[in-house]
Amino acid sequence: MTHPTIGFIGLGLMGAAMVGRLQDKGYAVVVTANRSRPNIDAAVARGATEVGTAREVAAASDITMLCMDTSDSVESRMRGADGVIAGLSAGKVVIDFGTSLPHSTRALGEEVAATGAQMLDAPIGRTPSHAKDGLLNLMCSGDKATFDAVKPVLDDLGENVFHLGDLGSGHTIKLINNFFSQAMSNALAEAYVMGDVAGIERQKLYDVISAGPNHSLIMDFVSAYSLEGDPNKLAFSIRNAHKDVGYYRQMAEAAGVKSVNSEGAYAGLSGALEAGMGDAMVPEIVDYYSKALK
Repeated sequence: MTHPTIGFIGLGLMGAAMVGRLQDKGYAVVVTANRSRPNIDAAVARGATEVGTAREVAAASDITMLCMDTSDSVESRMRGADGVIAGLSAGKVVIDFGTSLPHSTRALGEEVAATGAQMLDAPIGRTPSHAKDGLLNLMCSGDKATFDAVKPVLDDLGENVFHLGDLGSGHTIKLINNFFSQAMSNALAEAYVMGDVAGIERQKLYDVISAGPNHSLIMDFVSAYSLEGDPNKLAFSIRNAHKDVGYYRQMAEAAGVKSVNSEGAYAGLSGALEAGMGDAMVPEIVDYYSKALK
């Protein structure tokens, strides 16, 4: 079966791994530079076509994929004379794999639909190493017929591919999921430091907590740094975690409610960011709490 041509914008760690996976599976890929050259050069060396603008990516592709850091970044690449939307036509598909604000996604979806194309959101779970092997979790939403049409492509990227409802539902669920994981991560980091203050060995605290219902993968990921110094079991930066919890709070405000439990995690992440720890991994936030609580 002939593969659709894939346009890809945002070849960071995750995006580059996804492009590599698509190339491994035989897809023709069209790319444009975003921030740095090395991943673009690597994709081109393997046969990708490089063009100068996002509009040209969309015009040359059946499916345009974006893997960007913020809603502002997505909007800047989608809109304008050289944006993705300007290169769309009937039958094309746009997929946003980043973690974006749902109301921004829905607004862009309306603009995409006006061209005769369709937009899906498919935020990602798991890591770039999973992407290389096609083992991502993809939280997709949008027009069901469009989802069904592109699902074979999504199946080449993801082990678990969900359709979650109307456009923006994927981003909504991703933000709820990330809020929950950051609330747990920050609570555990503080718990370890409170144990330090009280003279309790971290390993003993872990042994007790992990023997009960609070044991989880998040607990083990954070504990890998707190106990063994390995921050990469949860390779997600404090900067990105801060952005996602902030987006969760914005989403709540847009719905007319105020989040209660996000306040603690957001305060901790904000403090760590202000302390210059933005590029550190989330488990390393225990070091911020070590200073903040003493």
